[in-house]
Amino acid sequence: MTPHRILRLTLKRKWFNMIASGEKREEYRVPGPWILSRLEGKEYDRIEFKNGYGPNVPTMEVEYLGWKFSFGRLEWGGGSKTGPFATIMLGRVLSIKNHP
Repeated sequence: MTPHRILRLTLKRKWFNMIASGEKREEYRVPGPWILSRLEGKEYDRIEFKNGYGPNVPTMEVEYLGWKFSFGRLEWGGGSKTGPFATIMLGRVLSIKNHP
């Protein structure tokens, strides 16, 4: 069995909850050196999102469907006037742990 290739990211509670509910289907990041080093030329199966830091914080795994540059949807945290975001496209929520 091949191990999953996982992109690990931290989210604020609002965005974590919207993704967990299935409402938010994209995650936006300012396209700086750190996030681009994780996205460009890399392949992932899943994204592990954490809401905070530590051993018992809410965590979920979501299908990774790729990424692109886009301005995104304002209601999902997009809509920048300064330039496009690195937009990570999300599939199904696969698991959620420690979430009320």
